[in-house]
Amino acid sequence: MDIIWAPWRMKYIMGEKKKGCLFCRVAGEKRDRKNYLLFRGKRCFIILNTFPYNNGHLMIAPYRHLANLEDLNREELGELMGLVSRSVGWLKEALKPEGFNIGMNLGKIAGAGIEDHLHIHLVPRWSGDSNFMPTIAQTKVIPELLKDTYKKLRKAIK
Repeated sequence: MDIIWAPWRMKYIMGEKKKGCLFCRVAGEKRDRKNYLLFRGKRCFIILNTFPYNNGHLMIAPYRHLANLEDLNREELGELMGLVSRSVGWLKEALKPEGFNIGMNLGKIAGAGIEDHLHIHLVPRWSGDSNFMPTIAQTKVIPELLKDTYKKLRKAIK
């Protein structure tokens, strides 16, 4: 059996879990670099997923704590989708992906890890980014540090 070491995961596994909503906490703090918050709009923001499916996996969320898509007002909905579109452009510039998965999981039964605060996932894709690892080892290889991806995307956003 081969072993892949991921010692940075122990900090998460053994660490104290913060209470409350991740999106509300991060949006309320002024530690964007530490929290990997990439962009603050008027009504919504963009953050890197710290447990990504792929390099550059972004989440776009409204500042308001809402679980239901239909509860967004017209301005929030417009900005949310506008940031998805802009994020695609920024990711293309910074990381050169060949495609994207874009989606929402609304409700726990649909797979929402944070079910009380809706958000859109934007996952860049490359040919060959899926390999045998997730299939036989339940392991995903992310080839770049989050801080490096953050720097590339911040440069593209500016």
